[in-house]
Amino acid sequence: MLPPRLLALVPATCLATYVALFAFAEPCSARAGDWLIDPQPYGARVEVSPDHDELQLSNGLIRRTIRLKPNAATVALDNLVTGESLLRGVKPEAVVEIDGKRFNVGGLTGQPNYAFLRPEWIKQLKTDPTAFQFVGYEVGKPAERFPWKRTRHHAPGVQWPPAGVSLRLDFAFGQPEPENGTKAQARNIQVSVHYELYDGIPCFSKWISIQNHSDKPIHVDHLTSELLAVVERTSEVDELSIEGRTPPNIHVETDMAFGGMMAAGANRRSYRWVTDPDFPTQVNYEKKTPCLLEVGPDLGPAQDVAPGSTLESFRAWILPMDSTDRERCGLAIRRMYRLIAPWTTENPIMMHLVASNEPAVKTAIDQCAETGFEMLILSFGSGFNMENEETTTLEKAKNLSAYARSKGIEIGSYSLLASRAVGGGNDVVMPAGEKPVFGNSPCLQSAWGQHYFQRLYEFHRTSGFTLLEHDGSYPGDPCLSADHPGHHGLEDSRWNQWREISDFYKWCRGEGLYLNIPDHYFLSGSSKSGMGYRETNWSLPRDQQVIHTRQNIYDGTWQKLPSMGWMFVPLTEYQGGGAAATIEPLNDHLDHYERMLDSNFGLGVQACYRGPRLYDTPKTRDLVKSKVAWFKAHREILESDLIHGHRADAQNLDWMLHVNPLGKEKGMLVVFNPLDQPISKSLRVNLYYTGLSDEAVVRDKNDALTRLKLSRDHTVEIPAQVPAQGMSWYVIE
Repeated sequence: MLPPRLLALVPATCLATYVALFAFAEPCSARAGDWLIDPQPYGARVEVSPDHDELQLSNGLIRRTIRLKPNAATVALDNLVTGESLLRGVKPEAVVEIDGKRFNVGGLTGQPNYAFLRPEWIKQLKTDPTAFQFVGYEVGKPAERFPWKRTRHHAPGVQWPPAGVSLRLDFAFGQPEPENGTKAQARNIQVSVHYELYDGIPCFSKWISIQNHSDKPIHVDHLTSELLAVVERTSEVDELSIEGRTPPNIHVETDMAFGGMMAAGANRRSYRWVTDPDFPTQVNYEKKTPCLLEVGPDLGPAQDVAPGSTLESFRAWILPMDSTDRERCGLAIRRMYRLIAPWTTENPIMMHLVASNEPAVKTAIDQCAETGFEMLILSFGSGFNMENEETTTLEKAKNLSAYARSKGIEIGSYSLLASRAVGGGNDVVMPAGEKPVFGNSPCLQSAWGQHYFQRLYEFHRTSGFTLLEHDGSYPGDPCLSADHPGHHGLEDSRWNQWREISDFYKWCRGEGLYLNIPDHYFLSGSSKSGMGYRETNWSLPRDQQVIHTRQNIYDGTWQKLPSMGWMFVPLTEYQGGGAAATIEPLNDHLDHYERMLDSNFGLGVQACYRGPRLYDTPKTRDLVKSKVAWFKAHREILESDLIHGHRADAQNLDWMLHVNPLGKEKGMLVVFNPLDQPISKSLRVNLYYTGLSDEAVVRDKNDALTRLKLSRDHTVEIPAQVPAQGMSWYVIE
């Protein structure tokens, strides 16, 4: 039984709801159903063992087992889909460095071999008396990390906060030595380790908080919120090859992510796969196998915590894969984004206006309303500058936003942040031999940086603008300056700058502002970044731009939802290229305009249609209007997950398949023909992720129906007929 002090910390409602007989669930592979098709059976729960010595977080897909005696530590991490045991060794639940002293939080010692963990060893493990000791736990539900004000269309069925279960383990320092000031101080510090496990996905979140209950401030030099000794992916005796340096098949994300549009690059400063010094029996001769997951900032946080205050770490999300198939792994990541960042499913149809004078803006608003566009951005180069603090700037914004609202259109603007120098001692001072990511950057905690963010808050509180395109977002540059008011020096500079910008983005999300950010701030409130493109490609001849468009979308949606990446359609000349690269006059190039609209709308992706107008003649207007109407008629399936078929190569049909097993339209096959003659070809398409198992009804754009039997491998043959340089689509029900 748990001691009274532990039971007292567990609410009766939690015990009644979550405490069950401690039974190890069967692997999900033994159950009917695939969580990527039907997640409903896999509800998260916390279970307590009959002897109250262990807790389990489980949802039928993944299970984490935490031993509570003689100290709390994770002793198992099991992939219930594959039946694999992912954990090979016991580590502390966290590590903190306070006032120059390193402390383990929880953990057990005495494991004789870190290549595997035998069940009979677990009860023989000992507590480290110098570590923070487990004192209690509490079970609950996930809470929203920050508010999400839902003001526009988003994917149906999304939930915020996500459904699941939460668990908090509390740790305090054990028996301090009175003569040791650091240990005596630690006695008045509590470290809580937080977990969330979600319904319907093998993903859990983890973070820590440090509470200062003493009467003196403490300094948190460094923290590690997760240490997982995971089974190595490969074993190589000699110097590790590229494959040998590949970490375990587990996707890791944090909300301290910046400096990249893909998760791996943007998270490189918040977690790492390292070698395990406790693992001398590994095969690699130099013991360099990357099999220890370490989550924590690589610099700092170096934060002072006042008496009675709490420091919270960033959060990590850990998603073990149940396959090595690229599509299935990508689908798992995309489902994770829908769950933990559901605002990324907002996907407004937007125009980028290259002017900001009132007549041009009102004309653009009118054209957006006429064609069905939903959002107008005063683009870079438009001349609008929200940093200008003259009263005329704010009044102009209010007038334009009022007119936009009267037409049902959202409006916002562009602001450049980090990829510039501002001078006056406000730029980052980099360590010797290092340069800012963008070549130049202001420090976000300089006087200029603090004033800049004050202006952004003020402007968006009062202007009526509901969109911000924030270019050159903070990429993680540290700063050595000791003169900036918002940080002390190098060690706290990255943490403080990240908190400044991420807190602003969270505020924007709570206010209903839409965020276009060319960086990986999705978990802090951003909805969209670049799908992946080279800007100079938009100065290529028009027929080449079309191929690049579909290639970029194909490549960019392995891990992104269609709604998470923007594309580009330069209505006017962009970075050169002349008449051959330009759509204007639009009526003269309707064929190309149509192909660009089809290539983006057909794949569920919104582009930045950049220019002075959306149409120049009634014929152009009708084309744009019809394409927008088609997209909206099929919006749910077009914004669903994409299955990759054939990448655009300018030689043959290229195609992708939208899938939504929970929708009325289970799928939509979208096929493009890059050639100058029509193509009729039978395409073998796998419908597994539509959720259909026996028969599919396929409806073409002329509403002709075909019933097709699925083969044992879930494939069907769909006869595609695609006009020259055109698109065909087939709804699957």
